[in-house]
Amino acid sequence: MNRILLALSAPLLIAGCATTPIVDAGPPLPAGSAVALGQAVTVANIALTPMRVIEDSRCPINARCIQAGRIVVETRVDGPGWRETTDLTLGEPAGVRGYILNLISAEPGQMAGGPAVKPADYRFAFEGWPPGRPLD
Repeated sequence: MNRILLALSAPLLIAGCATTPIVDAGPPLPAGSAVALGQAVTVANIALTPMRVIEDSRCPINARCIQAGRIVVETRVDGPGWRETTDLTLGEPAGVRGYILNLISAEPGQMAGGPAVKPADYRFAFEGWPPGRPLD
Protein backbone atom coordinates (compact mmCIF):
# COMPACT_ATOMS: atom_id res chain seq x y z
CA MET A 1 0.00 0.00 0.00
CA ASN A 2 2.79 2.43 0.94
CA ARG A 3 4.58 1.68 -2.33
CA ILE A 4 1.43 2.48 -4.31
CA LEU A 5 0.99 5.82 -2.48
CA LEU A 6 4.65 6.68 -3.05
CA ALA A 7 4.40 5.83 -6.75
CA LEU A 8 1.24 7.90 -7.14
CA SER A 9 2.67 10.90 -5.27
CA ALA A 10 6.03 11.02 -7.13
CA PRO A 11 4.68 12.97 -10.13
CA LEU A 12 3.08 15.49 -7.78
CA LEU A 13 6.35 16.01 -5.95
CA ILE A 14 8.22 16.52 -9.21
CA ALA A 15 5.55 18.88 -10.58
CA GLY A 16 5.74 20.98 -7.41
CA CYS A 17 9.42 21.64 -8.15
CA ALA A 18 8.85 22.51 -11.79
CA THR A 19 9.16 26.25 -11.36
CA THR A 20 11.87 26.43 -8.70
CA PRO A 21 14.22 29.26 -9.71
CA ILE A 22 17.98 29.38 -9.61
CA VAL A 23 18.99 30.97 -6.31
CA ASP A 24 21.47 33.89 -6.23
CA ALA A 25 21.79 34.52 -9.95
CA GLY A 26 24.08 37.52 -9.44
CA PRO A 27 23.53 41.28 -9.63
CA PRO A 28 20.53 42.72 -11.47
CA LEU A 29 20.85 43.06 -15.24
CA PRO A 30 20.20 46.47 -16.84
CA ALA A 31 16.72 47.62 -17.82
CA GLY A 32 15.48 46.08 -21.06
CA SER A 33 17.17 42.73 -20.42
CA ALA A 34 15.19 39.51 -20.66
CA VAL A 35 15.78 37.44 -17.53
CA ALA A 36 15.30 33.84 -16.43
CA LEU A 37 13.59 32.64 -13.28
CA GLY A 38 15.66 33.72 -10.29
CA GLN A 39 17.56 36.39 -12.26
CA ALA A 40 17.06 40.07 -11.36
CA VAL A 41 16.66 43.03 -13.70
CA THR A 42 16.74 46.73 -12.84
CA VAL A 43 13.53 48.56 -13.75
CA ALA A 44 12.65 52.10 -12.57
CA ASN A 45 15.58 51.97 -10.10
CA ILE A 46 14.30 48.83 -8.35
CA ALA A 47 15.13 45.15 -8.91
CA LEU A 48 12.54 42.70 -10.25
CA THR A 49 13.18 38.97 -10.00
CA PRO A 50 10.74 36.48 -11.57
CA MET A 51 10.53 33.66 -9.03
CA ARG A 52 8.08 31.16 -10.51
CA VAL A 53 5.42 30.76 -13.14
CA ILE A 54 2.09 30.50 -11.37
CA GLU A 55 0.00 30.05 -14.52
CA ASP A 56 0.75 29.72 -18.21
CA SER A 57 -2.53 29.18 -20.01
CA ARG A 58 -1.54 31.10 -23.16
CA CYS A 59 -2.86 29.83 -26.45
CA PRO A 60 -0.20 27.69 -28.21
CA ILE A 61 1.65 29.55 -30.95
CA ASN A 62 0.53 27.16 -33.68
CA ALA A 63 -3.15 26.97 -32.67
CA ARG A 64 -6.34 28.99 -32.95
CA CYS A 65 -7.99 29.70 -29.63
CA ILE A 66 -11.18 31.36 -28.50
CA GLN A 67 -9.30 32.97 -25.58
CA ALA A 68 -5.69 34.15 -25.58
CA GLY A 69 -5.03 32.82 -22.06
CA ARG A 70 -2.51 34.41 -19.75
CA ILE A 71 0.78 33.97 -17.97
CA VAL A 72 1.18 34.97 -14.32
CA VAL A 73 4.64 35.24 -12.77
CA GLU A 74 5.38 35.56 -9.07
CA THR A 75 7.90 38.40 -8.96
CA ARG A 76 10.09 39.64 -6.12
CA VAL A 77 10.40 43.43 -6.00
CA ASP A 78 13.40 44.92 -4.18
CA GLY A 79 13.32 48.64 -3.49
CA PRO A 80 15.39 50.91 -1.25
CA GLY A 81 15.03 49.29 2.19
CA TRP A 82 12.06 47.06 1.31
CA ARG A 83 11.13 43.81 -0.44
CA GLU A 84 7.73 42.56 -1.60
CA THR A 85 6.44 39.75 -3.75
CA THR A 86 3.65 40.33 -6.26
CA ASP A 87 2.02 38.40 -9.08
CA LEU A 88 2.43 40.06 -12.48
CA THR A 89 0.23 39.12 -15.41
CA LEU A 90 1.50 39.67 -18.96
CA GLY A 91 0.25 43.02 -20.27
CA GLU A 92 -1.52 44.06 -17.06
CA PRO A 93 0.32 46.86 -15.18
CA ALA A 94 0.33 46.52 -11.40
CA GLY A 95 1.16 48.94 -8.59
CA VAL A 96 3.70 48.19 -5.86
CA ARG A 97 4.56 50.93 -3.33
CA GLY A 98 3.74 53.64 -5.86
CA TYR A 99 5.73 52.02 -8.69
CA ILE A 100 3.86 50.87 -11.79
CA LEU A 101 5.26 47.55 -13.02
CA ASN A 102 4.43 45.65 -16.18
CA LEU A 103 5.42 42.21 -17.46
CA ILE A 104 5.79 42.97 -21.18
CA SER A 105 7.20 39.73 -22.57
CA ALA A 106 7.27 36.06 -21.66
CA GLU A 107 9.04 33.61 -23.95
CA PRO A 108 8.88 30.97 -25.22
CA GLY A 109 5.29 30.23 -26.02
CA GLN A 110 3.87 26.73 -25.95
CA MET A 111 3.51 24.72 -29.18
CA ALA A 112 0.38 22.59 -29.60
CA GLY A 113 1.40 18.95 -29.49
CA GLY A 114 4.91 19.88 -28.33
CA PRO A 115 6.63 19.35 -25.02
CA ALA A 116 5.80 21.60 -22.10
CA VAL A 117 7.99 24.66 -21.66
CA LYS A 118 10.68 23.93 -19.07
CA PRO A 119 11.05 26.50 -16.27
CA ALA A 120 14.71 27.08 -17.19
CA ASP A 121 13.69 28.05 -20.75
CA TYR A 122 11.47 30.99 -19.77
CA ARG A 123 12.70 34.56 -20.30
CA PHE A 124 10.82 37.62 -19.06
CA ALA A 125 11.02 41.35 -19.81
CA PHE A 126 9.58 44.09 -17.61
CA GLU A 127 9.00 47.82 -17.72
CA GLY A 128 8.19 50.19 -14.90
CA TRP A 129 7.67 53.75 -13.72
CA PRO A 130 8.73 55.22 -10.39
CA PRO A 131 6.26 56.88 -8.02
CA GLY A 132 5.08 60.30 -9.11
CA ARG A 133 6.06 59.91 -12.75
CA PRO A 134 3.11 60.35 -15.09
CA LEU A 135 2.48 57.54 -17.53
CA ASP A 136 3.18 58.40 -21.16
